[in-house]
Amino acid sequence: MNQTLIEKIAQRYAVGLSPTQSVHTGDFISIRPAYVMTHDNTGAVIPKFKSIGATKLFNPRQVVITLDHDIQNISETNLEKYRNIEKFAKKTGGDFYPAGRGIGHQIMIEEGYAFPGAMAVASDSHSNIYGGIGCLGTPIVRTDAAAIWATGRTWWQIPPIVKVKLKGKLLPGVTGKDVIIALCGFFNNNEVLNHAIEFAGDGVKHLSIEQRLTIANMTTEWGALVGIFPIDEITIDWLKNRAKFISERGLEGAASDMDGNGDHPRINEKKITELENDLHNFRADAEAYYSKELLIDLSSIVPYISGPNTVKTITAVSEIKKKKIKIDKAYLVSCVNSRLDDIAEAAAVVRNKKIAAHVKFYISAASSEVQKESERRGYWQALIDAGAFTFPPGCGPCIGLGAGLLENGEVGISATNRNFKGRMGSPNAQAYLASPAVVASSALSGFIDYAWNEPVEKILFEIKINSKPEKTKAAVPIIDCFPSQIEGELIFCYQDNLDTDGIYPGKYTYNDNMTPHEQAKIVMENYDPEFGKIVKDGNILVGGFNFGTGSSREQAATALKYCGISLVVAGSLNETYKRNALNNGFLSIECPELVNDLKAKFGKEKLTVKTEIIAKIDFQNSILTTNYKIYPINSIGRAAQELIVNGGLEEWVKKNL
Repeated sequence: MNQTLIEKIAQRYAVGLSPTQSVHTGDFISIRPAYVMTHDNTGAVIPKFKSIGATKLFNPRQVVITLDHDIQNISETNLEKYRNIEKFAKKTGGDFYPAGRGIGHQIMIEEGYAFPGAMAVASDSHSNIYGGIGCLGTPIVRTDAAAIWATGRTWWQIPPIVKVKLKGKLLPGVTGKDVIIALCGFFNNNEVLNHAIEFAGDGVKHLSIEQRLTIANMTTEWGALVGIFPIDEITIDWLKNRAKFISERGLEGAASDMDGNGDHPRINEKKITELENDLHNFRADAEAYYSKELLIDLSSIVPYISGPNTVKTITAVSEIKKKKIKIDKAYLVSCVNSRLDDIAEAAAVVRNKKIAAHVKFYISAASSEVQKESERRGYWQALIDAGAFTFPPGCGPCIGLGAGLLENGEVGISATNRNFKGRMGSPNAQAYLASPAVVASSALSGFIDYAWNEPVEKILFEIKINSKPEKTKAAVPIIDCFPSQIEGELIFCYQDNLDTDGIYPGKYTYNDNMTPHEQAKIVMENYDPEFGKIVKDGNILVGGFNFGTGSSREQAATALKYCGISLVVAGSLNETYKRNALNNGFLSIECPELVNDLKAKFGKEKLTVKTEIIAKIDFQNSILTTNYKIYPINSIGRAAQELIVNGGLEEWVKKNL
């Protein structure tokens, strides 16, 4: 069967496949990514790593540790944490980048860890950014990071894949940030939620790597798990220019040592030539299957503002500036828009001008290299002369840490990637997102503003949903101790977007002494207090769509497991929930057709329904059968089976050490 670009890269990094096995959407696979990055959360990964009995890194060259989130915090507690992380990195041999070197994602790109055609993961949601240079980047959780440290691998289920075709060319003054703001705000009905995105179309060739990185980064906010661009001549040219820059100027990172020939170990002529010669193997097949295809005309996009406090609401700058919305703070920080081109864009707007007296404009480069080059070219000083306040290269206010946060009643405009309520400070503040040029222009005017007066055209788009092609499913090999089938009564909870707080109330989240029995007693307490009286051992829970959305608390999976539920079947699963469930040895699968049938049969009269329907799930043949119908499900491959048999990822790691 033909493969997409994402499937082709995943195939290269999959472990334990049979010689003839071809991986596709829905498959559970064991992966050995080229690199795994952790940042300040390394402090939480280390005890997980030690608790599973690991004493050394499986492959020190696979591990990248960066300090970037809380670098303004000079309390002794945080400094001690940073010292312990550095000590661990030096002892185990992982590549380490100290506070001040830059944001981890930017380092991954600058230092060539995120390389076109490779697969790199990070315990941070914005690892999607690696897709800007054709690297398959996707987020993992901390337990996965510990597993990769110890064994070199973890698991991944290949998401449904959407092709986003970009047509035409951006108008002068319109940026990559405007493109992704438009995509988030225009396609705002979960069209790409928990999907992987491949960008395509003739419009791609008109986008620079910097613009692609911006777009890929914020596919996270759009709801996707991957956002990858094709590897083309622009990618190759960027790599060649990068190798030349490194050769001429060098790099600052502790792990950027040149090899014996004076070449960078990851970005060098040999690797670039190998990639050029292999480009034909990094193109999606003509007949590859995509669950959806979206098309958007780049020439119909204008500068937009996102918000306030949501990426799903957008307004053209030419319209919102008429309202003269006063701002208090402006930000040019974060991994999405603090690279050299972004800083140059903002500097061009403010050069020889002054920031409005009542506005505080904060700037921070994505890395020390970016700041140094911005200084060399005069961009940095232009911003300072205009009245900007500087922060060291790192995350800071984007994640709500350090100085310069939004206070009660304030309005901020930011070139960051998230404007969720309370993220950048007070929940009583309002946050808007925009491109660096719009942010800089607004800082000058004192209200949301930009020199764009062209009429707003209707965004030109198309959306197509494809039927999944019929294919003959081979019988799935079943490993020892994994059941070939299970049977149980269906318990139906119709609610879509049932969040983790509904499944496991937040007030219990940080009570680490809750026993399995105690967790089972309070499961679904916020959703339906009657749930615990209805459910019995061996029942199969059927939930709605986007089941397990919300916070990443693992107890939302373990509590259902402890109350006797065999597994969860949902219309669709929140990716973090699914990951936490399987990492704890609890299976969750998707079967939208079954959910829709149960909704039609039982409606919404009861929060929890004892259906009296007995279902049989045949894992060998990948089907779910009731008295009424046979439903197809995704294959549960060896990687997932091993996790269930071993009781979760940590126990799997212990066994494989």
